[in-house]
Amino acid sequence: MRNIYTALLTIALPIILLRLLWRSLKAPGYRERWQERLGLFKPFDVTNTIWIHAVSVGEVQAVVPLIKQLQEHHPDQPIVITTTTPTGSQRVKELFGDDLFHVYAPYDLPLIIERFIERAKPRMMVLIETEIWPNLLAICKQHGIPSLLANARLSKRSATGYARLGKFTRQTFGNITQVAAQAAMDAKHFADLGVSPDRIKVTGSIKFDARLPRSLNEQAEVIRRTWGHDRSVWVAASTHEGEDEQVLDAHARIRNQIPGTLLVLVPRHPERFDSAAVLCRKRGLNLVRRSEQKNCTPDTTVFLGDSIGELPVFLAGADVAFMGGSLVQHGGHNMLEPAALGVPVVFGPHNFNFAAISELLLEEEAALRVQSAEELSTVVEGWLGDAIERSLVGENGRRVVEQNRGALQKLVELIEQMLRQ
Repeated sequence: MRNIYTALLTIALPIILLRLLWRSLKAPGYRERWQERLGLFKPFDVTNTIWIHAVSVGEVQAVVPLIKQLQEHHPDQPIVITTTTPTGSQRVKELFGDDLFHVYAPYDLPLIIERFIERAKPRMMVLIETEIWPNLLAICKQHGIPSLLANARLSKRSATGYARLGKFTRQTFGNITQVAAQAAMDAKHFADLGVSPDRIKVTGSIKFDARLPRSLNEQAEVIRRTWGHDRSVWVAASTHEGEDEQVLDAHARIRNQIPGTLLVLVPRHPERFDSAAVLCRKRGLNLVRRSEQKNCTPDTTVFLGDSIGELPVFLAGADVAFMGGSLVQHGGHNMLEPAALGVPVVFGPHNFNFAAISELLLEEEAALRVQSAEELSTVVEGWLGDAIERSLVGENGRRVVEQNRGALQKLVELIEQMLRQ
């Protein structure tokens, strides 16, 4: 079955490369360093690296504390981090500079993976969250390179999809050396799909362990001044196509009740910044873009967060947060980011990528779930109009985050244990 998978992927490779070119029309970063995706880069002048793969910005942010701890505990240990998206690559460079090695992740074809291994020389591979690549896992096992699926999550929906592939799935999952699952349900899904239970540990989510920069409050105060202190502000974070329209519908209802309210709209993908701006202007909304470096006026309706890496600042400066990817079927995004800041968070019904975390926040009255744009406007309007309730929900969120820290240390200990074996 893996041979069939490899043959199909080989046939599709020209199409995949053409898709990179097509995506580069909106996001030029996709046409840069494309050779790295084929394993073509200058060999690193080190050996026995720890290879960490984090797909994009969200995964890179999540893995920062892990990398910093590894660097602190093992200052001579070389680390390679790969990403899939240009935004993830940019964030790695901003956060780490030359403190580690970075290239794009190789495509899942045997020749390409062999080439990558020859040039990166990993002693261990750490995949973040849900990166399951059949050839990669099989070839690493052949080379005696242990693999760890860290901060691992697998929704019921994804598990059902994998199960349809039967033996191929069980063989692929069976090649994983160790799984560090976020929750017991994730662990069960991995076991059901072929990972031996004795190779699964429930360590929790390292996203609870993310530490906020000391300068964040100061940065938030600066951005708040550009928005205007004497107005209500809510942020719609990591929104997707088909979701912006619903957010703008909700915003219109909110402004009918609380005139002057500002929406900070932050699309998930940079290639959608321009289309989001066009959508706002088509609706006759007064728009200021972050990239314009202009202050909002009292007439500004929407502030478009068209920058990379500033979402924590926008969240810290806002009164209320909506986490996107949840009013459309994208599985939601990390609602712990606003919760850790004490900002009340609301999300839609589609949170299968954060099922355990979203349920925990709901149980602890640290968040609310809505089913529609109309319900979203009701919740946001209620919080904006009630500072006491807003503060209570926000503090509940902060408490939940503090009480669930500890996954990072467990993960570091597991990696160190695997390195000793």
